[in-house]
Amino acid sequence: MRKNILFLLLMTCSLTASAQEKRIGMYAVGFYNLENLFDIEHDEGKNDYEYLPDGANQWTALKYEHKLKNMSRALADMGTDRLKTGCAIIGVSEVENAHCLADLCAQTPLAARNFQFCHIEGPDSRGVDCGLLYNPRFFTPSKIWLQPYVLKEGVNERPTRGFLTVQGTLAGDSITVIVCHWPSRFGGSPLREWAGEQVRTEKDSILAANPTMKIIIMGDMNDDPMDKSMAKSLGARRKMEDAKPDQLFNPWWDILLSGTGTLKYDGRWNLFDQIVMTPNCLDVQKKKDYSTLTFNRAEVQYRDYLMQENGKFKGNPKRTHASGVWLDGFSDHLPVVAYFLKNL
Repeated sequence: MRKNILFLLLMTCSLTASAQEKRIGMYAVGFYNLENLFDIEHDEGKNDYEYLPDGANQWTALKYEHKLKNMSRALADMGTDRLKTGCAIIGVSEVENAHCLADLCAQTPLAARNFQFCHIEGPDSRGVDCGLLYNPRFFTPSKIWLQPYVLKEGVNERPTRGFLTVQGTLAGDSITVIVCHWPSRFGGSPLREWAGEQVRTEKDSILAANPTMKIIIMGDMNDDPMDKSMAKSLGARRKMEDAKPDQLFNPWWDILLSGTGTLKYDGRWNLFDQIVMTPNCLDVQKKKDYSTLTFNRAEVQYRDYLMQENGKFKGNPKRTHASGVWLDGFSDHLPVVAYFLKNL
């Protein structure tokens, strides 16, 4: 009799514990600079001549098809270290137009997951824009706009890429994704500092309208996490506990200091490709509640096939071209992924 009672008690405790267990979903958000994904047609008003069949890069249909195949492979691979379904959202930069994005999403690895895209043509003189790829199984866009990079007297001389902003729902949470490609380093730090101030203002405006909105800012910032444009102008902090409500958390700071980056220059790693977020995405107190989307970890997406295996650029990301030679590669940048958790 005692054995039967003990057995029933143990079964009851086991069932109660099982009922209390929470199922937690993981969602991957990524960014990748596609390094000059151009089609082979001239876009009127754009300086895309080097990416035409008779241009400097002799950009033929064959090369374009190879580029699409290579990029779709890398994009579909992003996030699969932890999720079979890969990324729910991927911001991209250096894409010529919507035609390129449509061709990209039609590639087998992305088409198999029904990837869609958001894009607005921007004012960049070369024609390169930002875009947002998404898996409609996880993300539903509701509003899209291109926040312009407003020129500042004494800082800018020509129009440059704006900030692609997409609002929607991810795992049932309202989220805004701002995809950036800040001015190059050749123009000096003030151009990127001004970009950081503008994106910060946009972020503050969105939060003023909806304080519960989760905001993720991603892109090729052409600066490292500790540079002025990121740390001061944008206000992205190294430690999550230091990020005040009007600031952001930048998980890539310590990753770069550990020796990991996304691109190399003169043998030194930089980490220009970053994904930062508002404090309402963070579990600072380690409560592990996960009732809303909560940041879990950030990783550089490293793959052997993305790297140059020989020659003077051995150990660098394998580019499409180098020294005028077509390498049939991927990009001079590596992809990055941030993972978020939420109760199912």
